[in-house]
Amino acid sequence: MGTGGTIVIAGEALIDLVARDGGDLRPHAGGGPFNAARAAARLGAPVSYLGRLSTDRFGVGLRAALADDGVALDHVVATAEPTTLALAEVAADGSAAYRFYVEGTSAPGLTEDDVAEVLAAGPSMLCVGTLGLVFEPSAQTLERLVAAAGDDVLVAVDPNVRAAAVADEVGFRARLERILSRADLIKASADDLAWLHPGAGPAEAMQSLLANGAARAGVVTLGSDGALVVPRSGEAVAVTAPPVQVVDTIGAGDAFLGGLLSWWHRSGLSRADLADIAQVIEAARFACRVAALTCSRHGADPPHLSDLQPSTNPLKGA
Repeated sequence: MGTGGTIVIAGEALIDLVARDGGDLRPHAGGGPFNAARAAARLGAPVSYLGRLSTDRFGVGLRAALADDGVALDHVVATAEPTTLALAEVAADGSAAYRFYVEGTSAPGLTEDDVAEVLAAGPSMLCVGTLGLVFEPSAQTLERLVAAAGDDVLVAVDPNVRAAAVADEVGFRARLERILSRADLIKASADDLAWLHPGAGPAEAMQSLLANGAARAGVVTLGSDGALVVPRSGEAVAVTAPPVQVVDTIGAGDAFLGGLLSWWHRSGLSRADLADIAQVIEAARFACRVAALTCSRHGADPPHLSDLQPSTNPLKGA
């Protein structure tokens, strides 16, 4: 049976202050789940963002960005607390390192009252991750939301580990393990897996997550090397990424996730279909194209579906 309901993507929205040459700081809308929601909506999927947005100038801008991309705002929670900030320092190869300014800000405060009606609305997918699984009370709220998801809901998890933000590593690992006991699909970067399972290769580390949880498939992002699709049993399958001139990698993994979820939804597939590895490979191939296009732009600016059409697609060799 295919999917029919909305994709709910839950977690933080924030402002990335990107440090450029000369010391200038440029604000960009960001936050892993926020970026993923925008990407999935731009790619034609029905998406609802679940998180807190400030009523300050930045928060108003974040809300407008979601609305402009067609993301439903029915699960957005308004707060007077200031918008959460992240300082992103971009290296010469386009990679970014982050420092977060969180205390007393908008993102962490999601409560169980805020999410009480989410599952009653009948979503087909629920995706959680990033700082939403780190800071309280949001982390506990999302853990309980995942545990309450019914059998008709595909649960996707993107740990998107920000080690600098994890003050309680033992607690974070325990929470992630509990969440993965209900997850159907895991998306993680090679860096995430190196932190979660030091010394193991990406495929081996993902197999460990799958073996210790309930997920039916995992996808590992490898930057310019593409991705690995890892089934619950059997060999990992490599998916190549199209070459692109990299401007920066901000939001690329989030765009990949949005591409993965949107392809799955638009293809009419459900959680049971994750057992069909060929379908997961096709979804990952599409997601690699989405991530590559995002890398060709400044900040987290995922492509629209029309950008991926042959007549307008700037990817080399696509």
